[in-house]
Amino acid sequence: MSAKVYDGKGRWRNKYVGFRVSGEEDKQIEAAVALSGLTKQDYIIRKLQDKAVVVHGSPRVYKALRNIMTEILEELKRLDSACDADEEFLAILRLVAETASGMNNAVQAETATEILSKSNIATEKTISCVGKHKI
Repeated sequence: MSAKVYDGKGRWRNKYVGFRVSGEEDKQIEAAVALSGLTKQDYIIRKLQDKAVVVHGSPRVYKALRNIMTEILEELKRLDSACDADEEFLAILRLVAETASGMNNAVQAETATEILSKSNIATEKTISCVGKHKI
């Protein structure tokens, strides 16, 4: 039999909670979890309890940020204009922007910004369309 797993306060977590989500919701949750640097369980528990999720820069968070920024770049290349972006994509974009702006290490934030600047999509028209979605 495996050893019991306790939380940070010495409590045994023996209750199971499960729920269903759509593919789009799962993608948003996975992105948020990856950018937080926490396990999915810890992230969901903190969000459900209305506790702050503080992101501490680490290689794991940096790698997740880089991977998600690359996916965003590919999606931006695919879109004709930002007006075509759906709410799920914009929510992920908002989350990445908050994470990148809150990073303590300026070099990591510059690298994240570099990935987006490689795309020629950020025209005034695109920015005005994105503004309509309140990023």
